[in-house]
Amino acid sequence: MAVIGAVDIGGTKIAAGVVDANGRVLARRECATDAARGYADALARICSMLRAAVEESGRSIGGIGIGSTGPVDPFTGIIGKLDFLPGWEGSPLVDDLAREFRMSVAMENDADAAALGEAGWGAGRSKSRLAYVTVGTGIGVGIIIDGGLYRGADGAHPEIGHHVIDPSGPLCSCGAHGCWESMATGPAMEQWVSRNAPPDHAYQDGLTAKQICELARQGDPVACRAVEREARYLGIGVANLVTLFMPDAVVLGGSVMRSADLFLDTIYATIRRHCGYVPFEKTAIELASLGPEANLIGAARVWHHRFA
Repeated sequence: MAVIGAVDIGGTKIAAGVVDANGRVLARRECATDAARGYADALARICSMLRAAVEESGRSIGGIGIGSTGPVDPFTGIIGKLDFLPGWEGSPLVDDLAREFRMSVAMENDADAAALGEAGWGAGRSKSRLAYVTVGTGIGVGIIIDGGLYRGADGAHPEIGHHVIDPSGPLCSCGAHGCWESMATGPAMEQWVSRNAPPDHAYQDGLTAKQICELARQGDPVACRAVEREARYLGIGVANLVTLFMPDAVVLGGSVMRSADLFLDTIYATIRRHCGYVPFEKTAIELASLGPEANLIGAARVWHHRFA
């Protein structure tokens, strides 16, 4: 299997690197997305970072895989509309990189890319039916069925992070009230603490999700309630995935899941309570295993999935 160039495009950073046939990152570069500088500027930086990573690795790449935030068309290689990538809509990233490097290029949504990475080289290896859930500032989900990505109509990526689990919940950027992403992310925890902490709470202002988890470990009652709420809503969403798909495994990743020990017991209990008509015990709940380079590794796996 070939050594592959990999590009991970997020709202705050872009990473580019070289990944070998075993899923190891041999070299990488990173820069701020700085979306306001425009697509052409970002393309130039991606090309520069890829060339630098290839030179550092001392290897020749056989193709390029891309994982990108937001809606992308995996068949045309065109970036969709994203509020935080102004002016990038309609940009033909796959064609531009293929022309620049004279090789095959493939692109997927970043959640699908991460799912492919975990299925090929991580916690989901040997699992033919897999749901990968990344929980951070948002919730992204990639579904693997019989070794291939599940795609919706016209190849669309299903936005499972925006299925509604509490219609009385807060308004989400998608326009719905109480979707999974608005209830069970890092910002959801932060907003809940901001709204519900008593006036004399010593840490009320500006707490991050990471700090809330640290306070919960210390027994702070407000933080403990926030963590319990987060875990319950994470559990409901995972239980829905189990009921709908009965995958061999649900793999949980993302920044919030770095504190997984605070959430897992409640997630398990919620699955038992909500999955009465399916053999939920046959679905393993796993933690992502590819570490901080999961997105870059997943981007490389996109190329393997398409061309290898």
